[in-house]
Amino acid sequence: MPLPESMSTLAARLASPVVLSGLLAERPARGGAQASVLALIAEEQSGPDLLFIEKSSLLRKHAGQMAFPGGRAEPHDPDPIHTALREAEEETAVDPSSVEVLGALPAAHVSNSGFDVTCVVGWWREPGPVYPADPGEVAAVHRIRVADLIEPQRRGSVLYNPSAWGPAFNLGELFIWGLTAHLLDALLDLAGWSQPWDNQSFVEVPPRFGIGFHPNSRVDEH
Repeated sequence: MPLPESMSTLAARLASPVVLSGLLAERPARGGAQASVLALIAEEQSGPDLLFIEKSSLLRKHAGQMAFPGGRAEPHDPDPIHTALREAEEETAVDPSSVEVLGALPAAHVSNSGFDVTCVVGWWREPGPVYPADPGEVAAVHRIRVADLIEPQRRGSVLYNPSAWGPAFNLGELFIWGLTAHLLDALLDLAGWSQPWDNQSFVEVPPRFGIGFHPNSRVDEH
């Protein structure tokens, strides 16, 4: 199946150091331990969608949060792409052979875990069934339309402390914030899908998606 024009455009932007240079500047890599996530885009008749996991509420860190599938690099992983594809398969049963990698966003740092996280972007050439393949870590798997993510009324900001905030996506039954929201915000901008939204419209993190989160925590802990 040929690469759709929109994915070709996105791949070209991901290959441009000039275009990538301004993304995720608020969370630059710091030489920490390596981790990768997979932003997996499927092109359906209703438009593109993205694959997310809802983390288990029993995890020690980031419990209950929405995220792209992914995790820490293992010694046998040759590169961040392999890490992202391996973790996506382990967590959601995505077939790595069905994914065409388009590139990656600049690595973003998460202070409380010490990880530099690389967001690998892929086109889901042949979407297949997905489910929580690792129930100990994944409570649910969701495919969310880009059209729903970019609606201005669904977008807002989470206030971490009086001087720090980050983007959020309020989808009614689902809520995306923290590192994943930063990565998603950058990806939507890069793809040219974003619409103007009010970043001074502050929203609270629902307890289900922010287990253990309290305002005034450090901005980069999430």
